Amino acid sequence: MKKCMCIFALLAVVVGVFAAPCFSAVEYTIKVGSIVSDTHADIVAMKEVFVPYIEKESGGRIKVELYPNALLGGDRELTESVQLGTVQVAIPASSALAGFDKRIQVLDLPYLFTSRETAFEALDGELGAKLNEYVLQKGFWNLGYQENGMRHVTNSKLPVKSPADLKGMKLRTMENPMHIAYFKELGANPTPMSWGELYTALQQGVVDGEENPYAMIADGKFNEVQKYVSETGHVFSVTMLIANKKFIESLSDDLRAIVIQAGKDYAIAQRKLIASLEEGFKTDLVKSGMQANELSAADKKPFVDATVKVYAQFEDQLGKEIMDIARKVQK
Repeated sequence: MKKCMCIFALLAVVVGVFAAPCFSAVEYTIKVGSIVSDTHADIVAMKEVFVPYIEKESGGRIKVELYPNALLGGDRELTESVQLGTVQVAIPASSALAGFDKRIQVLDLPYLFTSRETAFEALDGELGAKLNEYVLQKGFWNLGYQENGMRHVTNSKLPVKSPADLKGMKLRTMENPMHIAYFKELGANPTPMSWGELYTALQQGVVDGEENPYAMIADGKFNEVQKYVSETGHVFSVTMLIANKKFIESLSDDLRAIVIQAGKDYAIAQRKLIASLEEGFKTDLVKSGMQANELSAADKKPFVDATVKVYAQFEDQLGKEIMDIARKVQK
């Protein structure tokens, strides 16, 4: 009887071994860095799409670790880390890559896009493909284009309805020459500053205001330190899911295909998620006490007119090739 029980126990172990999922030992770890919180659409889509797809399809050979809240640095630091290979993947604003190739600044041309539909038509088409070529030469493999939405101006002084309202206003911008040039043209005093310093700077009055999409205004809790949000919609804020080129190329063909597909799926999921949440962000910010003011087409005209000099100023830097494509896709 004892012998029989031993045989049954052995059979149970063998069956258990064969029935268990087949996962290999971890061969690669992908660190994903982002400045946003873990409740932002970027990280939510990471958790729901990117991470499970890669870990499941790779059979456990690839492990993904998420580092939100600027734990690995701001957009600039994250981009540098990806280029160096100390971080494998990051989700910076596209403007962070302009420091590596000035032509990426084309995405920050004011009023290049007036809707997410026209933006992604271009980014999934000729414009995006050309930019992918540029960043690849700098050591980045772009896995996908995402968004944070249209950028709007916030401040604690007054509603911004015309460029005159911005005169002399100390406005935080990203470290982006095109954004700086544009707000100078509008009469503001643009002040480049990292994301991690921004809340305290607004709270202490170091800067009067800032400009960001609703998703980032909510994520940064700027409603606690800002009174007005004015819907200037001056730039469509694009993010890029960048990976270290050498890391991607070091993967076997099957693993590389998995990561690339995960990037595509992630981009689609993030776009849908943030679009569905945007109106809610605005509603919540208004409920918290912020005053949101919409700008009509007539209101926006002086803001759009100011772009003429900015486009001319950066024409030589960006080059004819990318400017021709930009003019073709501008809608």
